[in-house]
Amino acid sequence: MKFFDVIKKRRAIRNYLPAPIGEDELKRILEAANSAPSAGNLQSYEIYVVMEKRRRESLARAAREQLFIAGAPVSLVFCTHAALAQERYGKRAERLYSIQDATIACAFAMLAATAQGLGTVWIGAFEPEDVRKVIGAPPGIVPVAILPIGRAADAPEAPERRGVEDLTHWEG
Repeated sequence: MKFFDVIKKRRAIRNYLPAPIGEDELKRILEAANSAPSAGNLQSYEIYVVMEKRRRESLARAAREQLFIAGAPVSLVFCTHAALAQERYGKRAERLYSIQDATIACAFAMLAATAQGLGTVWIGAFEPEDVRKVIGAPPGIVPVAILPIGRAADAPEAPERRGVEDLTHWEG
């Protein structure tokens, strides 16, 4: 799929078929996330892969009962790991750079999944401490996004979007 086709095809998918994700598909998604730019190339984030059914169910409950999450065969949890960048960037690493690093990696993963014909939805509504416990992350690792991945059971229409002219401001 060509890049701009991927951008246009991406949708928020909340209904998944029970079909598994291939190991090669998941590997390409993780490699794409690993290719994302990061502050100082320090990659101050971690990715937790959640595949086991009970853990997916726990993850869905921790995400404010968004039970459709458990229907996806894989969820990736993107977390900040600010300590990786704090020596170079101090507090800004925790407040901004590690969050940016994790979310850019998540966006790359989302687009890689779409390019392979898979569906995803960005989940930001969850209890971070509950999610951290579900994935077994140590203190200091902070979840910022959950990305369920699966084969879409439906094909939603493109939602209304603001026009580019409404969100673009030209200086000058």
